[in-house]
Amino acid sequence: MLALRYRIEGDLERLRIPPPRVPAPGERLWEHLCCEAFVAAAAPAYREFNFSPSGEWAAYAFQRYREGGPLAVPDPGIAVQVSGGALELTASIAVERGPLRVALCAVIEEGDAPVSYWALRHPAPRPDFHHPDGFALELV
Repeated sequence: MLALRYRIEGDLERLRIPPPRVPAPGERLWEHLCCEAFVAAAAPAYREFNFSPSGEWAAYAFQRYREGGPLAVPDPGIAVQVSGGALELTASIAVERGPLRVALCAVIEEGDAPVSYWALRHPAPRPDFHHPDGFALELV
């Protein structure tokens, strides 16, 4: 299992945080505030996981860059805690053993502004969480 913790700090009143829902798979979560993880054990294949503060999640399996589709995964146990000026989201996912390359990302939705894209590394001029050079974290 890979345990993930995301922390978003700032004026939370300005963010469009999805309201809590019954935990379940969701669709198109990346269009709103959500936390994401991209995990590759053996390139070019990788998996994408989306976690919404609403409690919804989504997962996708890709054979190569942007070629793939939905992946059924168990409930990642999303937990959200808001205190002071911070939102913390935790989730756990099952991943392959061995060396992993990981991209940790977040989509932030603020008021009427366009969404912003945050990542450990943006290797291209425009944000592209699927870009193989964005998998900046190595786990052995």
